[in-house]
Amino acid sequence: MFKFRVSRELSGNERWFVVQTQPKRERKAEWHLGAQGFRIFLPQIRKTVRHARQLRTVQAPLFARYLFAILDLERDHWSPMRSTIGVSRLVTHRSGQPIPVPTGIVESLIARSDRDVTSLDADMVEGQRVRILCGPFADLVGTLARLDEAGRVRVLLEMMGTAVPIALHRSALMPAA
Repeated sequence: MFKFRVSRELSGNERWFVVQTQPKRERKAEWHLGAQGFRIFLPQIRKTVRHARQLRTVQAPLFARYLFAILDLERDHWSPMRSTIGVSRLVTHRSGQPIPVPTGIVESLIARSDRDVTSLDADMVEGQRVRILCGPFADLVGTLARLDEAGRVRVLLEMMGTAVPIALHRSALMPAA
C-alpha cells in the first residue's frame, strides 16, 4: 500500500489529535486521511500471531482503533475527517471540539519509532515490572530477570505461588504501568 511521507513536526498552533477508526481499519483510515492532505501517525508494533498452528510476526497498530492526526483548529477544516473511509470519529469534548493530546506523548512515540515500528522496550532494566505483549502469556505482568544484547530476555511470572521463568524476545515486552 502506498505510504504518504510527510513531516511530523508541529508548527504554529498545530497539535496532535486522536482519531478513532472503524474496527481493523487503521491502515485504511491512515491512507485516506493522508490522501486528503492530513498528517497522520499510526504507531505500530511487531507482534507474533498464531493461526492454524503457525506463528507469524506481523505489524499491528499499537493502539487498536486509534491513530493520531496533526491539526490547527483555527486553520484546518477537520469536519471531512469524520466521513473519511475507515474513520469512526474524532475524540472530542461534549461541545464537539476535538481534544488535543497532551504535548510530548505522540512526540515520544515518534522518537521511539524506526521505519513505522514503535519500540516500547527501550530503557528496560533488570528488576523492572514488564507487560508481555504477545504469545500465550500476553497481557501478563512479570519481573525482568535477565536482558542480553541479542534481544533475549527472561521474565519471572508469578504462577501458582512460585516464580516461573519465561524466555522471550525483548520486542514482546513493554514497561508495565
